[in-house]
Amino acid sequence: MLREHFQFELPDNLIARQPTAERKGSRLLFLDSAQNNLKHQSFVDLIDHIQRDDLVIFNNTKVIPARLFGHKESGGKIELLVERVVDTFSVFAHIRASKSPKSGNRILFSEEFSAEVVGRIDDLFQLVFDQPVLEVLEKIGHMPLPPYIDREDTEADKSRYQTVFAEQLGAVAAPTAGLHFDQDMLSAIVGKGASIGFVTLHVGAGTFQPVRVDNIIDHNMHTEWLHVSQDVCNQVLETKKKNGRVIAVGTTSLRCLETAAQDGVIKPFEGETDIFIYPGYQFKVVDALLTNFHLSESTLLMLVSAFAGHTSIMSAYKEAVREKYRFFSYGDAMFLLKNPCANQDIPK
Repeated sequence: MLREHFQFELPDNLIARQPTAERKGSRLLFLDSAQNNLKHQSFVDLIDHIQRDDLVIFNNTKVIPARLFGHKESGGKIELLVERVVDTFSVFAHIRASKSPKSGNRILFSEEFSAEVVGRIDDLFQLVFDQPVLEVLEKIGHMPLPPYIDREDTEADKSRYQTVFAEQLGAVAAPTAGLHFDQDMLSAIVGKGASIGFVTLHVGAGTFQPVRVDNIIDHNMHTEWLHVSQDVCNQVLETKKKNGRVIAVGTTSLRCLETAAQDGVIKPFEGETDIFIYPGYQFKVVDALLTNFHLSESTLLMLVSAFAGHTSIMSAYKEAVREKYRFFSYGDAMFLLKNPCANQDIPK
């Protein structure tokens, strides 16, 4: 299966660089590929697709202001993006500089804050801060907007690049399908007789890493930390018993649920996942997926292709471009029903 099978052309002006005026002000592309049914709707129409006894699962991770700007003691400028907080003082981070720092080098972020490089693993540097990391980030960190939002972060991004239900600190990228929801939308879901549950997956910067190999099966998937509780497992089992549907809000929620059910039965899970979902994958838990539009040739585009069928997804993306949908983190959304015949549509 080749990377080029997941390629599409996107005009630059369709990249959403700013959020909509209202969280729920986006458009919604509905796709039931099994019935060849595609509709152009507004995001608030999502409520019409939610049924009594459905279970809607959200990712409650909270984005940390993970981008820092500083300089080496020698004077060279540095941009640092925290990938993962290891403990109170230590992080793994990506560093952008004209010359990579070495172990023992100190990075100065202000007169008050600094950190020492103590090691490196592949592309990640390990740093130890002189003060608690989260306190430093809270005071001088910037929101880690994705690379395709090519502007400086603003005060508004502190709230808009964060879901209204964000609770568990640790992500360096937002679970973007959740950005569309305000409290009224959450209440409307419950009003339909559906239930809501929360999982946690701390989205890492690796989510933006491109697939560089030609054969996608050779791709080395990044790892992310997640937690699926016993309560969520019970909710899923009860939903299935009532013939309700499990609806994942975002690919991160889907990855949580599918990781927790790798042996066929959902069980509590806490730890790392490197699950790579591409056409041919057998879904074990999720029946419907709300998601944003993803990058060309990305692992997330491969995931939605596995869920709804490769031909249908690529056709829907072309339709979205024609209809001038807004793409990526601050863009519009898709609501996908799982296609039970998706595995019959594997690109060769």
